[in-house]
Amino acid sequence: MKGERSVDEHSIPVDLYNPGQVLACIGFLEAAEVLLNSAEGRFDWANETDVRFRLRAESERNPFEVVLEFLAETEVHPFGPVGYVDPPPKKNKKAREETDAEEHNEAGAESEQIAPGPELTETFPARKGDRMSLPIRIGGGNRPIVELGHWADGSGRETFKLYSGNRSADKIASAMLKGVRKHPSKNRAQNTDPGILKTKGIAQLWEEDRARLVERPLHILTQMGGSFNFDPRGAWTAIDAGYSPNDQKPKHLVEASPVVEFLAAWGLEHTRPTMSNERQVRYAVWATFLPACLARVALVGGIPSLFMKRFLFTLGASGKNKIVTFAEQEPNP
Repeated sequence: MKGERSVDEHSIPVDLYNPGQVLACIGFLEAAEVLLNSAEGRFDWANETDVRFRLRAESERNPFEVVLEFLAETEVHPFGPVGYVDPPPKKNKKAREETDAEEHNEAGAESEQIAPGPELTETFPARKGDRMSLPIRIGGGNRPIVELGHWADGSGRETFKLYSGNRSADKIASAMLKGVRKHPSKNRAQNTDPGILKTKGIAQLWEEDRARLVERPLHILTQMGGSFNFDPRGAWTAIDAGYSPNDQKPKHLVEASPVVEFLAAWGLEHTRPTMSNERQVRYAVWATFLPACLARVALVGGIPSLFMKRFLFTLGASGKNKIVTFAEQEPNP
């Protein structure tokens, strides 16, 4: 680490058997590198009852706090390739109503004015844009602009896109950051009433108790109606639950961590765990401080000289969605 700025070490508790939490730790490291520079991270399992992810960066502030503050204050903007145009609404009335209901459930309250289309760029990660999986940009102003969109990766790598159906990445990301609000009634659509808050995002958790969120960001749970499906605590199948939560009126909401969901997506931007044809996924954690560029390799067990723990989990299925399940530790080779 260079320079004269403080490089104090900070840590948070992490469950190594929760793949989403491990990926979110990578996300914290990637975000700290962008926001603070020279970030390094490692996992510490010396105390089995208090496993930690340790992070340090060139900053006088806690890097976990810096990242969470950035996420609580940022906005989400989808972007597409040059020439991209949003597809027209579905003609089938029932299909259109289902799409609208799904997007309102995830996106929060929106005005009845037509939302602007996505920003267009020549540096798009795939050959063409898909409305449900357009990448997003966050940041801007006096902060870095960050592009996230592993789910739209056209390079041939495993995209690790787990969500499906009438759910768009930008709506999910917005829900994880800003929460979801009930769509306001028509007679209030033109006023400033944002609608009743249905589920919380990082912004609300930050506003309510930022000290607690900074201390245990991966363990603060809240009800969520839709997500990227990275946190197994919010995963379900109709068989496991005994019924389908989506079919309940009102809809049965599950509890998970929006911090895990969003930062796991950030963590997957430059690395992907190894997945077999049987939907078995492997990842590793390491005990030595590494910068983000090496942590990406270590996650897939690509640095044999490191002291590591290795884990295996199976992607489950919930309808058309894939869901992360809890992992089991593998013996070291």
